Amino acid sequence: MSNKEIELSEEELLKIEQELKSLEEKEKKSVTKGKLERDVTRISTGIPELDRALEGGVPKGSWIAITGEPGTGKSILCMHFAWAGLKAGDPVVYVTTEAEFRDIVRQARMFGMDFEQYRIHDISSAKELTETPNIVVIDIFGLLKIARQISESIPTDVETARKRRFAALDIQTLIAAIQEAYKILGVLKEGGKSPMRHVRLIIDSMSAFWADKPAMARKYSYELKIAAHRENVTTYLVSQYAMTTKSTFGFGLEHIADGVFHLWMDDVESSKEVVRYMIIKKMRMTNHARTAFKVEILPGKGFTLEPLK
Repeated sequence: MSNKEIELSEEELLKIEQELKSLEEKEKKSVTKGKLERDVTRISTGIPELDRALEGGVPKGSWIAITGEPGTGKSILCMHFAWAGLKAGDPVVYVTTEAEFRDIVRQARMFGMDFEQYRIHDISSAKELTETPNIVVIDIFGLLKIARQISESIPTDVETARKRRFAALDIQTLIAAIQEAYKILGVLKEGGKSPMRHVRLIIDSMSAFWADKPAMARKYSYELKIAAHRENVTTYLVSQYAMTTKSTFGFGLEHIADGVFHLWMDDVESSKEVVRYMIIKKMRMTNHARTAFKVEILPGKGFTLEPLK
């Protein structure tokens, strides 16, 4: 990437930050601190210990970044969140770029979560819907399908269309796919963009969208939040940690998130065992536990937390 391109991206980023700040200020107007505290609706994480650590669950409409290195349990946290939503009657949009959804279903079953009890629709499927699904799955094939539809709908020259056609891992493609999922779930009014009922959105992982351009992660994070943040949508966004630097792969997601669940493990070469931990680094609109938990991932139960002594 040239210096000129980076300069242009920074200018765009400033505009995006100003727009996001303006939106947040509008949300805050006429809302006193006391009223805000009384009006917080809690959304269960699906993990009792974590709900207690958050005074009953994450505030509705929050964007939660789940960060950590491979093997720490990030995807299992997402499974619990989706499962809790299904049991509560919330429709779920599940974006997966790291695994096929059938593998997620298989793994979740090992932890006592049977997603196949519910109606699942893959956005890439050509099958005609006969009834409204409970879960809409968006995988790499679904993103590719949406990218092609976007390419075909934009009048442009042949060369540009060819390049756009395969931009599956693009933020604009992701935004379009999420909107299409809302339509399939029947949660949008005619011509509307904001769901009429509460939806759980999971993106596992965001890192895939800037894998070849981590310097753009902050810009892309802002673009996504401006386009997709809704009061009736509570979101989990997974972000990988680089094994070499032990820091987020692509700075930006933690910055725009309302909450951050960070996971890590002891150095296995030194400890000679796998020992996992989690801490709530931040959470807006609620008090939360400030100390770390030890994580256990158990057959039939899944992700569990135990306070450190």
